[in-house]
Amino acid sequence: MLNLALLGCGRIGQVHARSISQLAGSARLVAVADAYEPAAQELATATGAEVRSSAQIMQSSDIDAVIIGTPTDTHYQLIHEAAAAEKAIFCEKPIDMSAERIRACIKATTEANVAFLTAFNRRFDPNFADIQTRIAAGEIGNVELITILSRDPAPPPISYIKSSGGLFRDMMIHDFDMARFLLGEEVISVFAVGSCLVDPEIGAAGDIDTAAVTLTTASGKICQISNSRRASYGYDQRLEVHGSKGMLRAENILENSVEMATQNGFQKAPAQHFFLERYEEAYRREMAHFIDALNSGQTPSPSASDGLKAQLLADAAAQSLASGLPVQLANETA
Repeated sequence: MLNLALLGCGRIGQVHARSISQLAGSARLVAVADAYEPAAQELATATGAEVRSSAQIMQSSDIDAVIIGTPTDTHYQLIHEAAAAEKAIFCEKPIDMSAERIRACIKATTEANVAFLTAFNRRFDPNFADIQTRIAAGEIGNVELITILSRDPAPPPISYIKSSGGLFRDMMIHDFDMARFLLGEEVISVFAVGSCLVDPEIGAAGDIDTAAVTLTTASGKICQISNSRRASYGYDQRLEVHGSKGMLRAENILENSVEMATQNGFQKAPAQHFFLERYEEAYRREMAHFIDALNSGQTPSPSASDGLKAQLLADAAAQSLASGLPVQLANETA
């Protein structure tokens, strides 16, 4: 039985706690910690875990792995502490806003020989995972063109925007990882355009709310990503992979599967409203993968290196937006 501790008891921490509870028998949540103690106490009461400080968790001999769901600016220190304590690490994206600091985290976890998973949960979405499996099986031949659409129902608060690192590092970073997951080879060129069309306050905060990015690999494969902070019809999450023998597509998950047809046409339910509902199963599968990997002595994936490579694509997109020119990437071997 794997003993886990959860650092961060906010929205994402609660999601992970729920996933762990659904995997009873392979792991248990032993302790929780949060800077806001009432949040930790509430989650502890709900799960049967103990409230401990993060320092106590790192020193606890009964903890095998830590789940880091705290604000991004705390990840670096917690990762180093967990590595020094020889505890496996499950870390929410991004690992850090700085590629150099991510490299330092990779060095610390590698030297300590501790397992590390970067929590790009969308790889574990049943539909997206099925597409990747079928690409690998050669069902559509060689991948030529990928289209990824990701649009939120509404923008987050401006206070969040100011500390988010920007749309590329906060929102599109999931799509950069998905692009790598499906392309099967590294990106060498990034070209980005962006605007502020949803809320002028987002522009005043130094960010954009609407963007499109084109990624190109050495063999010429192309991935087009579009993001918007607004979708009036719900949480829009679609992708399409075109290959030499055919095409694979994943559509939105709707609130229900009922369709009505009248003389006025066909009508379906709206898309599920937000990521918590849309990716509930992906979060559970992600946690199950982490736990199974540790219990079997395997290496969990996505790795810290995957987290770094997605961050480098986000950095390149921001650089391209600022310059108006494509950015060429060197192969990252970290």
